[in-house]
Amino acid sequence: MGTTIFAEMSALAAATGSVNLGQGFPDKDGPREVAEAAANAILAGRGNQYPPGPGIPELRQAVAAHQKRFYGLDLNPDAEVLVTAGATEAIAAALLALLEPGDEVIAFEPYYDSYAAGIAMAGGVRVPVTLRPPGFRPDLAAVRAAVTSRTRLILLNTPHNPTGAVFTPAELAELAAIAREHDLLVVSDEVYEHMVFDGTHVPIVTLPGMAERTVTISSAAKTFSFTGWKIGWATGSPDLVTAVKTAKQFLTYVSGGPFQYAVAEALSLPDSYYHSVSAGLLPRRDFLCAGLAEAGFEVYRPAGTYFITTDVRPLGYDDGLQFCRDLPHRCGVVAVPNSVFYDNREAGRSQVRFAFCKQEPVLAEALARLARGDAAAGPPPEHRRA
Repeated sequence: MGTTIFAEMSALAAATGSVNLGQGFPDKDGPREVAEAAANAILAGRGNQYPPGPGIPELRQAVAAHQKRFYGLDLNPDAEVLVTAGATEAIAAALLALLEPGDEVIAFEPYYDSYAAGIAMAGGVRVPVTLRPPGFRPDLAAVRAAVTSRTRLILLNTPHNPTGAVFTPAELAELAAIAREHDLLVVSDEVYEHMVFDGTHVPIVTLPGMAERTVTISSAAKTFSFTGWKIGWATGSPDLVTAVKTAKQFLTYVSGGPFQYAVAEALSLPDSYYHSVSAGLLPRRDFLCAGLAEAGFEVYRPAGTYFITTDVRPLGYDDGLQFCRDLPHRCGVVAVPNSVFYDNREAGRSQVRFAFCKQEPVLAEALARLARGDAAAGPPPEHRRA
C-alpha cells in the first residue's frame, strides 16, 4: 500500500497546491559536477548502449574504493560488487536469489514497502519485529524469539526508514550473533549511510563472521540527490553476489549506462562533500522538529535519514491515514501515514512521517501553513473520536 499512498498524497498535493513533505526526494539536484559527468558521458557515447551486466568496471571499482575508504572493507570489484537499478532492485534481486518458498524473513517494521513485495515475490514469509516509539529500538529478545527452523534471513535497514533510528554497535553485534548462531543470511539496506546525525553508522558486514553471510545494499539516490537516476549496488562474498546477479539479470538486465559513469565520479568526491550531506540536513531536521512540536505534534527526533516520525494523537486524531487525507485541505501540507509501512497497522496507526530533504524556505512555508491552518484545532466533526 505504500506506493499507492504516495501516489494518492502526491495527487492531493497537486490538486490542493500543498507543500509536499510526503515522498522522500530532494527539491534540489545534487552536485553540478556529477550532473555534468552524466551529460558528458552521454555526449561522448559512453554507456548509451548496453553496459556490462554487472555494471561498468569504473563504477564497480568506485564502489569497492568507497567501502574501503569509509569502512575498511577489501572488496574485489569484479566478483563482489554488482550494480543495480537502484537499491530497490538490489533488494528484490537479493530476496529472489536467496529465498526459497516458505523461508521466513525477519524484518523490522515499519519498513520500506518494497520489502513486503520482494519477500512475497520470492515466496517467503515475512516475520515482523516491531520498532516502537519513542526510540524505535530493536527488541533483540523479540528477534531471538522470532527465529524458527524456517528462518532464512534477517532484512536489516539502518539508518532506518521511516523512523530515523540508527542501530547501535551493541544492537548490531547482538543481531550478528543471532545470525551466526542460527546460520542466517543478512540483507542490509544502508542507503542512508551518510545521513547520520546522532551515533555512527556501522555496516553489519564489518562484524566478525558476517562477511560470508551479508549482502550490503546502497545507492547514489540519497547520498548524491539524484533519485531519478536509479543507480544502486549490492556487495558481498562472490557466492552471494553471483546469486543476486543471477536474479537481477532477469529484472532489468542493465540500466543507466551514462549515469553509472557519473556515479563513479561522484563516489570519489572529497570527504568535505560527504560531511556536507549530514551537516546540511541537520539544521533542517532541527528546524522542522521544533516547528512540528510547536504545531502540537508529538515528535520523535530522528538520529538519521531525512524523515521525521510524529504522532497525531495530541491533535485529536487517532488515525494517521485520515489525518494525512485531511491535512492538505485544512493546511495545504502533505505528509505520509506510517501505518502503510506496518503489518501490525495498529502499532503505527497514529504515526505520520514528514520529509525534511527540502530547502529551508519550503520547510518554513509548510510550518507557516500548519500554523495558519491550525493543525492543533483537531479533526473536523466527522473524524473526531467517539
